[in-house]
Amino acid sequence: MAKLLRQGLAERGVELGHSACLELVARQFGVADWNILSARIDAASGDSLLLPEAWHLSGRSPGKYRAGLDPEQTGIVLIASRPEFADLLGEDDFCTLMQTVDAADFRGQRLRLRAQIKAQAADGVTIWFRIDGPNGLLAFDNLERSQTDGPLTGSSDWTERTIVLEVPQDAVSLNYGVYLKGRGLGWARGFDLEPVDQTVPLNPRIDRKLRAPTNLGFSARG
Repeated sequence: MAKLLRQGLAERGVELGHSACLELVARQFGVADWNILSARIDAASGDSLLLPEAWHLSGRSPGKYRAGLDPEQTGIVLIASRPEFADLLGEDDFCTLMQTVDAADFRGQRLRLRAQIKAQAADGVTIWFRIDGPNGLLAFDNLERSQTDGPLTGSSDWTERTIVLEVPQDAVSLNYGVYLKGRGLGWARGFDLEPVDQTVPLNPRIDRKLRAPTNLGFSARG
């Protein structure tokens, strides 16, 4: 539909990108955006995957992905980019399967999130863990800055990933899950969130605050 609309507009001297045409098609069907329309099309066509109980979809562009229980494997979730959007998916596009949990019972504890993930022709597959307070973010890690145990790219067999964060006393919610960024396929299994003692190190945090103005002349890294 969007392709035909784009061609028709071009014949009349109006140039619109494919994404903009998708949004126009969605509005013609009376919904807010393409992600919502895509989900409804999936539900009607039987193309969507079943979501595991207590998990939900989120992300920047979940309508460009299929996500849910892997129909061929028990106890495993799958996130796959849709082939029809292959040329439209960029570095900022991602889809996540996630949970949000009340933080009340975990305040003051050190928590370890673990899961196994797998990738096939993927731009990036990783787990993530975020702790929110009354005014927003308190702690977060998605392993994208890790030098050794970061997101899986390309194709990789089952690999365990771990995130350890401290839960502040003013924490309101714990949010965690797995996401696929860009194109490809990603799987996850065996999620576990458990308290650990102080001997288990926290994931290193990168402090963006400098002690003083630094490198104002834009020198290259040594």
